[in-house]
Order: sequence, then C-alpha cells, then structure tokens
Amino acid sequence: MFAHLCSWCITICYAEPKIKLKKVSLHVIAFSEPSTRNFAPELRKPKSEYKDYVSDWSPEETVKRMQRGKVLIYLKKSLSKEVLSRELMSRDVALRHYIHYLKEMGEQKLLVELFKSLGRTEDMALLQYREHLSIKDEVRRKEYLKSCISLPFPPDDAGHVQDHYTLLERQIIIEANDKHLENKGQVEVFKKHPRKASILNMPIITTLYYSCVYHYGESEGTYSSPANIRSTFKISEKQYLLTALSARAKLKEWLDVGSLFTTKNWLGYTKKRSPIGFHRVVDILHKNNAPAQVLQEYVCLVEDPNLKISLAQKYKCHDIVIDMYKDQKDRQQLIVYQGKVERGSPEDKKIQDILNNTQIRWKN
Repeated sequence: MFAHLCSWCITICYAEPKIKLKKVSLHVIAFSEPSTRNFAPELRKPKSEYKDYVSDWSPEETVKRMQRGKVLIYLKKSLSKEVLSRELMSRDVALRHYIHYLKEMGEQKLLVELFKSLGRTEDMALLQYREHLSIKDEVRRKEYLKSCISLPFPPDDAGHVQDHYTLLERQIIIEANDKHLENKGQVEVFKKHPRKASILNMPIITTLYYSCVYHYGESEGTYSSPANIRSTFKISEKQYLLTALSARAKLKEWLDVGSLFTTKNWLGYTKKRSPIGFHRVVDILHKNNAPAQVLQEYVCLVEDPNLKISLAQKYKCHDIVIDMYKDQKDRQQLIVYQGKVERGSPEDKKIQDILNNTQIRWKN
C-alpha cells in the first residue's frame, strides 16, 4: 500500500472469480507453491514483529492502487488509534503516504485525529483552519473563523487567523451598509462609480483599495475608513500610500493625490515627501492618464538628475528637460532636444531664446 508500509496494516486481495477469501489474522497474504505441508498449527506472531512491506510506489501511485481496490486498508477497523499512531511514528514513509491518501480521500476528521495523536498540533490547526474554504455562507464562515482563533497556531499564524476573522467581520458590516446606500442612489460616489463586485472575502489590500475609493475622508472612528483599516491591520506607510494613490488617481482626484505627500514641519511650512519614491508616483499617475501639469509637478520632485531627465523625456515634460540642459550648460543636448519638439511651439521658442543668450557660458 505504502512505499514503506508495515505489513500488519494491509491485506492484498486478488480478484479471482468464484473464490472468496475469508478475513484472516495474517495481514499480508502471499500466494506461493508450498514445498512442504504443515500439519501442526503455527502460532501467529505479534503484529509489530511482521516485516515491513517495501515497494517503490509514489504516494500518487499508492492512492491509485487503493482506489482501484487492489489494496484494502483495515487500519481503522483492526487497530486502535493509539497503536496505529505509535507504529506510524517509526515509519516516516508509510506515514507520509497514509497522510497523502487521507487528504486525497477527504478524510478530514481522521486526519485531524491522526495529527493530534502524533503531537503535530500545528498541522492539525492548519487543517481545521482550511475548512473555512468549504463554507459558503459568510456569517457561518465568520463564526467558524472565530472558533479557529483558539487553535494551537504559532504566534505569527495566530495573528493572521485573528486578522482574517476581524477582516471578514468588518467586510460583512461594510458590504451590508454600502449595498443599502447604493440601492438608495443618494450617494454620489456610488452613482459615479458603481460597485463591480462584493467586498466579501477580498484580501486586506483589496479592502483598503475599496475603502479609498468609496470611503475616503471618513473619520478614523468608522469601520470603513482607510485610516481605521490601516491602523487595525498595521498596514505599512508605503503599502498604504501605494494603495491610496492608485485609488484616488483612478478617480482623477488630483487634490487628494497631492495631500497624500504633503507634510508640515513644526514651523508650519509644507513640503512634499514620498517614502515610495516620486518616480513610482509619476508612473502610477501616468497609468491613470494624469494631466501634463500634474505629471510635471511630480517629475520635478524626483531627486536623481539622470532619472528626472529620463522621466521628463519619457512623459514629454519639455520645460523640465529644457531647464535641466540649461542648468547643466549643455548646448549640444539642447540643440538635439530642439529637434524633438514641434517647430514654432512655445518649447521651440524657449530653446532658441536660451541658445541665443550670450551670457550663458556653455560647456560644449
């Protein structure tokens, strides 16, 4: 049965017509031509003393043979759980194949009992946790996840299970409220941007994105506000900014985009800073068809000169390119770039005026 399965746990049956084998106490029946006939009965050995049966079957082949009926397992019937667990603990390959078989056959309850008896509490907890996938009703799934919180998970995994429960609990509340508001048709954001899918069972970042679309600007005290979600699930500043930027840029809310990166110092002065790098901000804005003026504002904030001029050329922020070549006193590059702008355009005239300026000491 298994690649290394103890002989006391299987019975091999052959499909011989009109022959009925009785269930016998020996656990591996081998058919061969006996050279001698025994007249005295032979006492059977203890099950644990039988030699293990060894083959080169893979776990998949083992399961196929079992499903075809070539090998029938009587483990559950012939052995107590304690004896079975004890014997399997010393036979790693047999244990692995047996676990694989139980998974293939959907024997979840038996698997849980096996892991528990083997002391594999983390495997047992994970197996029980995965059962939530088979529960379709969200309220019942939420209650099941709540019961999983007390399972013996490692600390990190226990935190994930708690977050999963909290997230689904919150999604159920938000979904019910938003569905009601959408049906009433009185909230502008739902009229301009109808919901395409339910928020239920969505990942945390998708939930945050949804919140940034439909609940941006709400106070942190509400379950649906982006600030509350960020705080509850300890979302990093970078991840929050990327998600909020994508959501607000999608809605063309450029003032909201600006407020994401505006900081104020203790003197009251404001400036823009981005922990994700302004080059990434520019890329996201361009993907969402930001106006040229908005793009130019954020290209100017890129600190690396080479990266800045590359982005300015890529997104046709002509004024930035022209000013940078002027500051670098690079006459040759300015002449080359003049050939890329439209003749007679404001940019063409600006370049020509700079080239005609005799006060600039060009480096080439």
